[in-house]
Amino acid sequence: MATTNKRDYYEVLGVGRSATEEEVKRAYRKLAVQFHPDKNPDDPHAEEKFKELGEAYDVLMDPDKRAAYDRFGHAAFAPGGVGFGRGAFHDPFEIFREVFGGGGFGGGIFETFFGGGGGARTEDRRRGSDLRYDMEIKLEEAAFGAEKQIEIEKLDTCDKCQGSGAEPGSRKISCPTCGGRGQVVSSRGFFHISQTCPRCHGTGEIIEKPCQKCRGEGRVEKLTRVKLKIPAGIREGTRLRSLGNGEAGIGGGPPGDLYVVIHIKEHKIFQREGDDLYCEVPIPFSSAALGGEIDVPTLEGKAHLKVPAGTQSAQMFKMRGKGIVNVNSRGHGDLFARLIVEVPSRLNAEQRRKLEEFAALCGEENTPMRKSFFERAKEFFK
Repeated sequence: MATTNKRDYYEVLGVGRSATEEEVKRAYRKLAVQFHPDKNPDDPHAEEKFKELGEAYDVLMDPDKRAAYDRFGHAAFAPGGVGFGRGAFHDPFEIFREVFGGGGFGGGIFETFFGGGGGARTEDRRRGSDLRYDMEIKLEEAAFGAEKQIEIEKLDTCDKCQGSGAEPGSRKISCPTCGGRGQVVSSRGFFHISQTCPRCHGTGEIIEKPCQKCRGEGRVEKLTRVKLKIPAGIREGTRLRSLGNGEAGIGGGPPGDLYVVIHIKEHKIFQREGDDLYCEVPIPFSSAALGGEIDVPTLEGKAHLKVPAGTQSAQMFKMRGKGIVNVNSRGHGDLFARLIVEVPSRLNAEQRRKLEEFAALCGEENTPMRKSFFERAKEFFK
């Protein structure tokens, strides 16, 4: 760029002439990340902008250069000029590495912005996978709790090498590819990229003589039995975590966890809503009309319910505390019994005669719901 075409360095960094060193550095960091060539591969002007930022930063962070620039402008650095000359400027990429801490993808802000670093910890890379198991249980087991045993096929610790992956008597040695660091470094231009070693998978060690049974992995496929405690009041879709019962880790790494998802079978009598239970109980026409006491099923056995005279079909009665215990407290839900009045489907001659006498005696005074309905619907019968 010719001297006459150069932008003002303060304008390049977006700071005022009275900006402090910290303000200059903060402005440079923000813009250097924005215009770094690796972040803008499709912008042909990115490298030029990046170099312009480095040049402006180099001048404004040096007290002597800044004083000369404030006095003479760009002429202070022109060949044969009154100032420092062109040789005074540093490599903008060197400035970037200096400001962002480190010479590559190894640490500091540089790592944060450009996605480098050593990756996950070794124990995380060797950790076994988590497993999921879907378990179906009865409503009674969900209500009162239960102890269950499940069988799963999974990768478990090799009993020959005890998970080490090495033949008995063999040992682990430092990985010659990465020198025991678990990372290999490759250069791409001025970047140094650290990656997980492909040979030791980040452990920094290789097995001198791999176990023949597990082929050095430290785990084999096994049928495993796991005991599980189902808490009382558990709900549909609850996920229970069994620590360490997932797959075994690679080469003795920590195991994963087992997650058991609970599904509750449909019950032949009860429907569940939260901690409450609902059921339908058929009662004879005579019991609904005369009232009395009936037996109602609960999960703990039968209970007695007083039915008032004149009970209508589908009328609901609440039986307090007869539902399911709350899984997080000692409280219980309720049982709601919907009484369904059953009309006799077959009558003998004597029953029919008596029922006709009963109907004649009742009249409309004993059927207020029917009377009200026909009052409201009478216009449809004209």
